[in-house]
Amino acid sequence: MDLAPDAFARDCASRVVLDRIGDRWTVLIVVALSDGALRFSQLRSKIEGITPKVLTQTLRALERDGLVTRTVFAEVPPRVEYELTDLGRDLLAPIDAIRVWAEDHAARIVANRERHDG
Repeated sequence: MDLAPDAFARDCASRVVLDRIGDRWTVLIVVALSDGALRFSQLRSKIEGITPKVLTQTLRALERDGLVTRTVFAEVPPRVEYELTDLGRDLLAPIDAIRVWAEDHAARIVANRERHDG
């Protein structure tokens, strides 16, 4: 029996991982946390267009998957910081490669869309 991961197989766990990584907010949150821990409000300011509800849901999912840690500091008012785990930092290189590719090719893709739709 072959138990090697196969993202094309319906029951392969790697599909769940690809769904997480493929979420647009996940990518932005991981990149936003690449320089170190941030508070919720700092993340929200850094990632334009994300709603508090979606940021909360995505952070919880990333924490559940072991990509982000949430640290609560016993202060008044309480301070909460989010930071990438080692696993989350391992994700930075592939995400950064995709980000660079997207930035390098965005103009061509926009032009292709305009030509196609025009």
